[in-house]
Amino acid sequence: MASKQFIFGLHPVESLLQHQAERVIRLCVHQDRADKKRESLIQLARAQGIAVELVSKQELDRLTQEANHQGVIAFCTKAHTYTENDLKQLLQTITEPPFLLILDGVQDPHNLGACFRSADAAGAHAIITPKDKSVGMTPVVSKVASGAAEIVPFVQVTNLVRTLEALKEFGIWIYGAAAEAEQTLYQMDFSGPIAIVLGAEGTGLRRLTREHCDVLMKIPMQGSVSSLNVSVAAGVCLFEVVRQRL
Repeated sequence: MASKQFIFGLHPVESLLQHQAERVIRLCVHQDRADKKRESLIQLARAQGIAVELVSKQELDRLTQEANHQGVIAFCTKAHTYTENDLKQLLQTITEPPFLLILDGVQDPHNLGACFRSADAAGAHAIITPKDKSVGMTPVVSKVASGAAEIVPFVQVTNLVRTLEALKEFGIWIYGAAAEAEQTLYQMDFSGPIAIVLGAEGTGLRRLTREHCDVLMKIPMQGSVSSLNVSVAAGVCLFEVVRQRL
């Protein structure tokens, strides 16, 4: 079962069926739910030869451990996760200045899922995380991402510092978010090839990660709180890139 997983929720399952249907083994749907969205998913699955099972809500609750499954679960093979060895090929497929989000040690699946959603909305080309002490792709990540986890490439690397140096060799400028930075996000030039690096919940960037960024920047805080949730900070940073590039 190590090569298999499940994804639940209307938007994640729809995205999976639309973009990576070859991964789906079977679809389990709430037998007593009848609406257009459910019927649309069933038709989409059956059109691609995917088995559909009608099951009780209790069975769906059991399978997802009482998660908000919205009446649908897709059992599937695990998504392809890229490694540092894939970076060159991945970057070569990008026809505009690369725009990457790097997360240094984010462990909360809800935060990673929210970062996927923001990254997709902002047009980021990939999310990069270290393998160790970071959350990987889980059903909760996919659910919170609301379909984006099936679209945005996910790169897990064994050595983040080495990856940062490799990205620099590809001409990518590394911008790290750090509260102690002197310059703000709004003083940066994001028009070229860039990667934005955000640290873990509560601790921020690790020392070596910080030292290997080309520039450190901060989000100017006007209130009494000293920092933002990492997924909120990601949204702020990503959409400043969007604003500049528009």
